[in-house]
Amino acid sequence: MKIQQPYNHKSSSTVHPSTPAGKLSRKHAQNTPGLLLSQTHIPPLKSVSREEMVAVKPEAQSTKKEMVHSPILTYFSVITLLSTCPPFVILLWYTMVHQDGSILNTFSYLKDHGFEGFVNIWPKPTVIAWKIIACYALFEAALQLWLPGKRVEGPISPTGNKPVYKANGVLAYAVTLVTYISLWWFGIFNPTVVYDHLGEIYSALIFGSLIFCVILYIKGHLAPSSTDSGSSGNIIFDFYWGMELYPRIGKNFDIKVFTNCRFGMMSWAVLAVTYCIKQYETNGKVADSMLVNTVLMLVYITKFFWWEAGYWNTMDIAHDRAGFYICWGCLVWVPSIYTSPGMYLVNHPVNLGPQLAISILIAGILCIYINYDCDRQRQEFRRTNGKSTVWGKAPSKIVASYTTTKGETKTSLLLTSGWWGLSRHFHYVPEIMAAFFWTVPALFDNFLPYFYFVFLTILLFDRAKRDDDRCRSKYGKYWKTYCTKVPYRIIPGIY
Repeated sequence: MKIQQPYNHKSSSTVHPSTPAGKLSRKHAQNTPGLLLSQTHIPPLKSVSREEMVAVKPEAQSTKKEMVHSPILTYFSVITLLSTCPPFVILLWYTMVHQDGSILNTFSYLKDHGFEGFVNIWPKPTVIAWKIIACYALFEAALQLWLPGKRVEGPISPTGNKPVYKANGVLAYAVTLVTYISLWWFGIFNPTVVYDHLGEIYSALIFGSLIFCVILYIKGHLAPSSTDSGSSGNIIFDFYWGMELYPRIGKNFDIKVFTNCRFGMMSWAVLAVTYCIKQYETNGKVADSMLVNTVLMLVYITKFFWWEAGYWNTMDIAHDRAGFYICWGCLVWVPSIYTSPGMYLVNHPVNLGPQLAISILIAGILCIYINYDCDRQRQEFRRTNGKSTVWGKAPSKIVASYTTTKGETKTSLLLTSGWWGLSRHFHYVPEIMAAFFWTVPALFDNFLPYFYFVFLTILLFDRAKRDDDRCRSKYGKYWKTYCTKVPYRIIPGIY
């Protein structure tokens, strides 16, 4: 038994979509991997269609691709994630807030009370939870639509579409935080309400986002926004991986920009501030551990929105379709799991002392800067077609040829100096270490605050392997030469 796979992998989250028959193929996508620069010239577009999608000639057509794993394993993996991720979010919240962050305490409770006990700890979505979510979502949607921003074009899709975005993320981020803090400062709205109803909010998000994903599935069948849509022929995979690459409401509202950036990433910042204010309201002060955690998270999220237009060229946007995997993940998993170290610190303030707190803060900011500089170095290399300087010198590179599915020979430049000469995915090192530094203020009384750090490490190591496999298949002997010149995958000298 063989099942066609809806995509290939290179996302910033778990597994990835495979290619629906006759539609999107990641292996031959126009956008090159992280450290590559395609030399295929696509002339700048002179106009935009009414749908804000510009049709241009696709570089490559998709091919049918068989599953890497057995059908049984694939079904099992997808169904397991669909069924376990929602309850895990509730269990993490319950353990952090009501069981002192102790996994053993939660396990003991469930052992004594069984399934009925689990049902009892699952909060019911309340009216106030729905109101908070609705107000936040509408506010962010309005900012996305109405704030001014530069016109930015995304990468060409395999079917020949080039999405057009409005880059106003930094402004939306600033307006969101200023508004939220001002509402608290002037006594209009107390963010502690969000924390006090956090379980109900997560519960509402879990069910609401599932309904949202069902709507996306139906929309993909009945009213796709572009030709970058299609079915794998399997209802479970179509729901999980998604039907559409660039779903929109009307001409201008991009759904994935909203779910990934303006709801998911923005909620990370909002909740980081919420946890800080909750600790202040409860204890009359904010512990230095919470300050370090909050500042580092906000610096990282600020970096994200500063680089948001670059994010639109990554696998999350350019290759992952809008389904449970990417949309439910950003609507629920990001605001719950990614913010969990701060959630823990609310009731577990740690006094680090000035020297340790400043040391952790500096180390974390340095990691975030290095992560940013890796992306900047790569983008500058791309922008100048390999003619930029890297650490004050001309870049070392390999000119790699590859053949598209149409039989055309193309070339790409593989950067082998600077950060990209240390290892093939060195930018994952500061990414992982930044997560460690905003978690370590919790110290080591409990493991659960480190779940996100462990999750991210496994995720990025898996992603690096999949990226290497994809590039090896695409570039053949040139990739072998590249790996000889840059032998380490992630950690220089080790791995």
